[in-house]
Amino acid sequence: MFDFFWNLGSFILALGILVTVHEYGHFWVARKAGVKVLRFSIGFGKPLIKWYDKHKTEYVIAAIPLGGYVKMLDERVDEVPPEQRHLSFNAKSVKARIAIVAAGPMANFLFAIFALAVMYMVGVQSLKPVVGEVTQGSRAESANIEANQQIIKIGEDDISTWQDATFSLMSRLGEQSVVVTLRDQNYQKHVRTLNLDGWKLDQQDVPPLTSIGIVPFRPQATLTVAQINKGSAAERAGLQVNDTIAAVNGENISDWTQLVSIIQQSPNKSLQFSVKRQGNIESLTVTPDGRDNDAGVLQGFLGVAPKVEPWPENCIETRHYGPVDSIVLGIKETWRLITLSFDMIGNLITGQVSVKNLSGPVGIAVGAGTSVSYGLVAFLSFLALISVNLGVFNLLPLPVLDGGHLMYYIIELFRKKPVSEKTQEFGFKLGALLLIFLTCFALFNDVSRL
Repeated sequence: MFDFFWNLGSFILALGILVTVHEYGHFWVARKAGVKVLRFSIGFGKPLIKWYDKHKTEYVIAAIPLGGYVKMLDERVDEVPPEQRHLSFNAKSVKARIAIVAAGPMANFLFAIFALAVMYMVGVQSLKPVVGEVTQGSRAESANIEANQQIIKIGEDDISTWQDATFSLMSRLGEQSVVVTLRDQNYQKHVRTLNLDGWKLDQQDVPPLTSIGIVPFRPQATLTVAQINKGSAAERAGLQVNDTIAAVNGENISDWTQLVSIIQQSPNKSLQFSVKRQGNIESLTVTPDGRDNDAGVLQGFLGVAPKVEPWPENCIETRHYGPVDSIVLGIKETWRLITLSFDMIGNLITGQVSVKNLSGPVGIAVGAGTSVSYGLVAFLSFLALISVNLGVFNLLPLPVLDGGHLMYYIIELFRKKPVSEKTQEFGFKLGALLLIFLTCFALFNDVSRL
């Protein structure tokens, strides 16, 4: 229950920030263009808080925190007195209207640059992309990529973090192959050709690296218990934090993977645990709970987490940058996120990426909650990513989105006359249906992940 409210609160905070930034972009440019703004609303539905400024603009924080809007004076919607016609949105030139509509997504991109720049100035701690395991029969194994090698380049891209490696691979969907440069523990370089022919992200929630057979290095889990879930089989059996599991049914346990395998194969079956506790050996009867996995197969579940060995110092890198370098890096990273987002949309259309990977509000909420729990740097990175996605999504040529309005205004710019009201109305209805469909599909994906 705590996780639910934590994720919900983080979601409202993140979405509130990003929606405010987006709508302020529209608001600021509209004011500069001489358009009268009637309302600036964060959220929809019943107003919770509202106030007015000297221009008689109403500011609203509403009950449903799933978006926002800027309402401008517009003769197509309201009756406008003749003396105020020059203040209406529709009376402005098509170039001014394009600027007002485009300002929302542009504000999201500028905010991403700001968030990333602050993140780089605060300091970024990242894991070096050291290969932990290579899956048998995978593309990585065929390329002779080996464990304990560090990825330093993919194609022409310099790689210093796992995020770099992931983004670089994703940008190469549809290519035949890519050259990967690695460095081993003796600092010897190895150049490998990774076959990407026919590679697709067609499985839900399978990361790009995993799909080609690369498992990032992680410190090994020990057999000492670090955490016990409330109400779990482990708690009922009397397991305690700092217990070290030595044997199950008389069979010595050598590593955590072996223990997990035994537990998963024993749903609702009694097991005899031998555990080391404060120098003594204790015997406990443990009955793992039974749960269905994603394939519908019943598996055992114990409800514990192990202590993990510390990270080697040479695997963690902390980087700090000055203000100018941080801004430059923020611009570069934002541009990379923008191009990657458009690439992913194209790959969704062509089938290179499965639509099962779409996430909706629930997925964003979980991501927000996780990033907040990791600290300021992770939250800023998350805000930048979602801000870019929000900006790109709003530029899609769906008539209910900013991109749809821009499409009509660009047509008007070249035709020297506006698109007919009937055509616009049909487009808005069609766009609304498509948007509802996409939202429902993304929500379905979110629920299937729970």
